[in-house]
Amino acid sequence: MEWSRAKLCDVMNLLLGTILFFSPWLFSLSPGAPRQTASIIGLLVAVLSIAALAAFAVWEEWLNLIGGLWLIVAPWLLGFQHSNAMTIDIVIGTVVAALAVFEIWLAVGRRQGGPRSGGTAAQG
Repeated sequence: MEWSRAKLCDVMNLLLGTILFFSPWLFSLSPGAPRQTASIIGLLVAVLSIAALAAFAVWEEWLNLIGGLWLIVAPWLLGFQHSNAMTIDIVIGTVVAALAVFEIWLAVGRRQGGPRSGGTAAQG
């Protein structure tokens, strides 16, 4: 069951990464930091999602989490907080980060053999 949830998260991240990568053209983002951030992080999220679909590894989710968090703070750190790129980055960054946290949570549950993994919890 968790396998399908993790794969669904990866497919959603692939879609979000693709949208983010093409957002400079889809949403006419300003040249410079907004476009570069969208293109680089969008490509990173998409590639990591493809890698996770091929062979899941928890480090991919940690990188997605970092990428999502970067998207959330980038408008202020790079000075484009008053543009439409800010909204795009915050929304996509929040969803990517949340999906990464969820997948990390699932992976921890699988390793521990807890209820999240479909196994039985250790009887104490």
